[in-house]
Amino acid sequence: MSRKLILILGDQLSEDISSLSDFDKDHDVVLICEVWDEATYVPHHKKKIAFIFSAMRHFAERLKEKGFHVSYVKLEDADNSGSFTGEVQRAIQNYHPDKIVVTFPGEYRVLQDIKKWHDIFNLPVDIREDSRFLCTPDEFRAWAENKKSLRMEFFYREMRRKYNVLLNDEKPVGGQWNYDSENRKFPSAETLFIPKPYMVQPDHITNEVIELVESRFPGYFGDIQPFYFAVTREDALHVLDKFIVERLNKFGDYQDAMVQGQPWMYHSHISFYLNCGLLNPLEVVQRAEKAYIEGKAPLNAVEGFIRQIIGWREYVRGVYWLNMPEYSDHNFLDARRKLPALYWGAPTKMNCLKQCVKETKENAYAHHIQRLMVLGNFALIAGIDPKEVNEWFLIVYADAYEWVELPNVTGMILFADGGYLGSKPYASTGAYINKMSDYCDGCSYSVTTKTGDKACPFNYLYWDFMMRNEGKLKGNPRLGFTYKNLSAMPDIQKETIRSDANKFLDCIDD
Repeated sequence: MSRKLILILGDQLSEDISSLSDFDKDHDVVLICEVWDEATYVPHHKKKIAFIFSAMRHFAERLKEKGFHVSYVKLEDADNSGSFTGEVQRAIQNYHPDKIVVTFPGEYRVLQDIKKWHDIFNLPVDIREDSRFLCTPDEFRAWAENKKSLRMEFFYREMRRKYNVLLNDEKPVGGQWNYDSENRKFPSAETLFIPKPYMVQPDHITNEVIELVESRFPGYFGDIQPFYFAVTREDALHVLDKFIVERLNKFGDYQDAMVQGQPWMYHSHISFYLNCGLLNPLEVVQRAEKAYIEGKAPLNAVEGFIRQIIGWREYVRGVYWLNMPEYSDHNFLDARRKLPALYWGAPTKMNCLKQCVKETKENAYAHHIQRLMVLGNFALIAGIDPKEVNEWFLIVYADAYEWVELPNVTGMILFADGGYLGSKPYASTGAYINKMSDYCDGCSYSVTTKTGDKACPFNYLYWDFMMRNEGKLKGNPRLGFTYKNLSAMPDIQKETIRSDANKFLDCIDD
């Protein structure tokens, strides 16, 4: 009887993963390994490393309880080779398999390594489709064929049809595909009652991992304590259930809102668990749809939440695999500035950035508008190099893997792909942040002042960005009104904007 060596990666912690579909408990071996290469290819947030390692160790114990033969390699093991290739080689020497099996990985660089194993080990390597995703790379490629630009909205509608989600006889429930226009409210003091998120008390496995991370990665960014992430499927399901019951009904209205001291808001906080495999996207979508059908959550909330999962999440994965490796080098706006130290917690008078970086450091989390319209918006209009911004996002967020991070940052945040993913740059003045947050109330700058030392830097950086990139952006149909206003602006005002922007950017460079 032949023996399979089945490698489970740290973001594949699902019992129904394709690589385990035909597991033979009498012969096959599961290999799960913590390796130095993966922990250090960027200096990940301490909480991110602790979360993934703890979830891996819990998953291995779960498989062992179910009768799987598991070979688990801890980071601190004396003979740990430090790489996937090295650990597969050691496992081959120990177990003499006839074949290597692995589910399609989440990152291009890992796939390239796996493709070399046939020649290195002289063994067949079976790379199986990752059935947890709802659209395969080939399906996405077929959808994208002959399209000059890809718009998520149309892809999202196809996914709704494919899985029969929120449909009545092929038509969208409620008569509209998208209710995003209803999801931009800011909560008043009377409506702001945010339930506490589900937080898990660390067990002995998690505490061991925390001690490991503290000792082996002492200089890495982020607070590891307090640690409260779910690290098992059971606890991840509790997080999902708590969201459906307590937060989903208000998620739609306030999904874009930012409130100081409230990092979690009405969001689900399940991206950690979806992206590492503890939750399945289709089960999440179906639970949300059920809440709408049962009258427990309004349509705008449920549709907006489902769109993030069945639409945006699948869409960015498709964009990633369709365009790698070239996509990682895009820099359409030729942005070259170094990432300023304020992204690592250096003092800044800009309260919005201060709060978002602080919460990122504490939680390895920020919700999508904090990432897009504060942290990302600033990086865009300040002209920060996409390589540096991508690396920062990959480092600091516990839900970040390259397949999801790179298209969001390069395409959505920085417009570095020239409009392939998004139809316009998501640049704004301080007015948007003031509308959707209370950050400006506690800021040293005035959000209503356009230029000068007291002005919100977003205000003059926005117009400086539009002037710097006029040659590349003026023809964008969604920026026609912006450039009409810019053309009517007096030259002396433009010079003041340039001067203020240069002075500020020189300051953050120093």
